[in-house]
Amino acid sequence: MTTGPLCVLYEDARWLVVDKPAGLAVHSGRARERDTVASRILALGFQAAHLAHRLDAGTSGALVLAKDRDAARQVGACFAAGEIEKRYLAWVRGMPPERATVDHPVPKDEGGARVDAVTEIARLATIMVEASTLRERRYSLVLARPLTGRFHQIRRHLKHLGCPLLGDANYGKSEHNRLAAAQLGLSRLGLHAWRVSLAAVGGPEWVEAPLPSDMLAPLHAVGVEIPVWLDAFAA
Repeated sequence: MTTGPLCVLYEDARWLVVDKPAGLAVHSGRARERDTVASRILALGFQAAHLAHRLDAGTSGALVLAKDRDAARQVGACFAAGEIEKRYLAWVRGMPPERATVDHPVPKDEGGARVDAVTEIARLATIMVEASTLRERRYSLVLARPLTGRFHQIRRHLKHLGCPLLGDANYGKSEHNRLAAAQLGLSRLGLHAWRVSLAAVGGPEWVEAPLPSDMLAPLHAVGVEIPVWLDAFAA
């Protein structure tokens, strides 16, 4: 995990989108971490920034914040209504379908009751690790579009497909996580919040967080290129 100021991807009078590195918690939580998104926002000179949504500590990428409470309520309502478009890049075990819609209930919050949840998945590339001694030797890069926002939704839905995220200690398998680190050079959770749209609140059509080196370099090492123009879910 890198230290220092967060990279600001977009800013206007009401909204702020920052590029969160993998391993950085959004707030102190139970562990009471001192280095968090919240503390780094203060270091950037912003006196108030309200989280509009959340990313797991292990997930990198575009994180939306609001500069005042009214803006936070507005964008929060848009997230809850599914009006904020999001795209994630994920590196997973196995070979999921070329296109799939996962409609599988998951908890809305940690420890909460299961509620409806839908994620669209598009497979972008698959590689084979010939030197692997594991039964499943295929690994795929997928584009994920969550249509709802639930607790660990993408991670749970990829597991439901039988293709859990690499580096996922909760829903994956340790032997594949170890192989990903040793053979692929991926020693983090293989999930990145790649793009978010603020069009629903009068902002830009897309704000993009480039893949960080700790996820991009392993992909390049096995010959996987990221088609940055691609949106497999565009109408």
